[in-house]
Amino acid sequence: MADIDITREETDTKGRYLATVAGVDGSGEMTFSKASPTMIIVDHTAVPDSMRGMGVAGALARRVIADARKAGQKIVPLCPFLRSYMDRHREESADVIG
Repeated sequence: MADIDITREETDTKGRYLATVAGVDGSGEMTFSKASPTMIIVDHTAVPDSMRGMGVAGALARRVIADARKAGQKIVPLCPFLRSYMDRHREESADVIG
């Protein structure tokens, strides 16, 4: 498993997580909109070919789930990848599905 560094950027209404791996070109991204103080809508996940197979998308999913839980938020997973991830990992995400 690669050493994945994830940062979070946000404005009043939107945000994104960026994932990088030392020595690898590009960055993975997961974007979200803030529907309310207690609900975010994750709408997109993208990982460049240079990072395929490194677990970057899964790491982004785990981070957004952990951050939502910590903030007392629910997630609406419009992004097909995150919806699939949350379906496959219900024990990890059931409490934050909005």
